[in-house]
Formats: sequence, C-alpha cells, structure tokens
Amino acid sequence: MTLTPRLRSALTLGTLCLLLVLAALVGWRSATAPLPQIITTELCVDTDLVSGEILFPDQVAVSVFNASSRNGLASKTLNQLERRGFVPADTGNAPDGTQVRGVEIWGDAANPAVSLVKQHFRSAAVRTGPQLGLGVVVVVGDGYQSLRPAKAAPPSVDVQAAATVCSPPGS
Repeated sequence: MTLTPRLRSALTLGTLCLLLVLAALVGWRSATAPLPQIITTELCVDTDLVSGEILFPDQVAVSVFNASSRNGLASKTLNQLERRGFVPADTGNAPDGTQVRGVEIWGDAANPAVSLVKQHFRSAAVRTGPQLGLGVVVVVGDGYQSLRPAKAAPPSVDVQAAATVCSPPGS
C-alpha cells in the first residue's frame, strides 16, 4: 500500500493530535497533584554525654551574635567556625544595649561544648546570658579580632562530667 500525500498528512495530523491530548492529560494530572510534603529536620537536639566521651566540633551547634558596630561580624565569625567543623546555627545582632568588649560565650563554663568553642577564641569570657540561639551562644564585640590559629585550637575535648549539648541529629 502506497501512502498518498493526503493520507500521510492525515496520519501525521492524527498522531500529533493524539500526542497533544496525551500531553494535556499528563500536564493536568501533574498540575492538580498534591504538593510534596516539606520534611523539616531539627538543627540540633539535646544530646546527653557521659564522662570519658570525646566531643568534636561536628557535634556542637554554635550561634553567633554581633554586639559590635562592624557589619557582618557575626556571620563572618560563624563561617570561620563552620570551616573548623562546628555546626552553624543562628546568627544576627545582639539585643540592643548589649555591651561586649571582645568575645563572650553565654553558657555554663562546665559544659564541654562551651569549653570546646571557647578554646577556638584567643580570649573569650564565659558568662551567663540569655539563650539567643541554638547551641553555644557566642557574642562578638568591637574588640574582637580573630579566632585563635587553627593549629593552636584543640580538635576535641574530653568530657569530664555528664553534660547535655545541642548536637545535630544522629551525631
């Protein structure tokens, strides 16, 4: 059987119409399908540590807040801590009226996570303060210059007594 030009055009047009209907059905089905569910995971969860364990930076969430007049100091500091293995949490400006000369870590000095973060700064003071963000809260002021050289900072700390730290899930 020979296809005449008229028959060939009809078959081509019929095939294209069939493809158009099929594409419209697939498009309609995709457009009316429910949206996928957003799965949120917690940045950190309270993790209990016992004496004798070793705590590493990738087990510690850190939040940094800026109490200085220098723009971006908190995010710059948090990025440096992240490059050293810490888990970045929150960043932003410290509450109005916060007076910090250099670096302060707001937390419990006996907590191993606070101790580990403190040892990455040249001269940080540990003080009691509000929990502005997740994990260990660091507040940088106008006198803050830089982190301690990476070679001088410990890669981990030994847990001396039972403690709770804010760690990423599964760490």
